[in-house]
Amino acid sequence: MLFNWLFLTVVILIIAFLAFRMFYYKNISEQEKNSTTATQTTLEEAENLIRKYQLQLQRSLGDIDVLNEELTKLRNDVKTIKARNSQYRVENDKLKGRIKELENKIEALI
Repeated sequence: MLFNWLFLTVVILIIAFLAFRMFYYKNISEQEKNSTTATQTTLEEAENLIRKYQLQLQRSLGDIDVLNEELTKLRNDVKTIKARNSQYRVENDKLKGRIKELENKIEALI
């Protein structure tokens, strides 16, 4: 009887120990699953943010290309206007000289 009681006690303790370990590892497994799910969600959010910022960067780079083209056109326009301005100055100087000549002739006639 003592042997049966001792054997039953040992079996019950082993069963209790195994049940405790089973619930412990089950809990660890659930925590790991939750952690993995949270990590996966965080990674998906990070990927979405990266895609969003890539699109913004591509749009910005496209805008920069357009602005660079416009800047080049404007620079060419400014060069053309400066050349015209120089021509007009030369022409203006010629006309001023001609006016002075005519004024001198008029004064000589008076």
